[in-house]
Amino acid sequence: MSTDITIPTDLWEEDEECVITGWLVDDGATVESGALVAEIMTAKVQYEVHAPASGTVRITQEADAVVAKGAVIGRIE
Repeated sequence: MSTDITIPTDLWEEDEECVITGWLVDDGATVESGALVAEIMTAKVQYEVHAPASGTVRITQEADAVVAKGAVIGRIE
């Protein structure tokens, strides 16, 4: 069973998109639930994305991709 890594919908109020500024783990890396896995930026504000579960990271959206709130950017398998 896999768990999606998504852009949180409650980090900022506007509906503007964000940019994945960087992944802090490699594709295939093993992480623990709550670990910092990526950073995103919108309106010149940096936010952190944490692993929603423990397991192996599968990146589906590369760094510099423009994504919307709620978008799936990776999976934990």
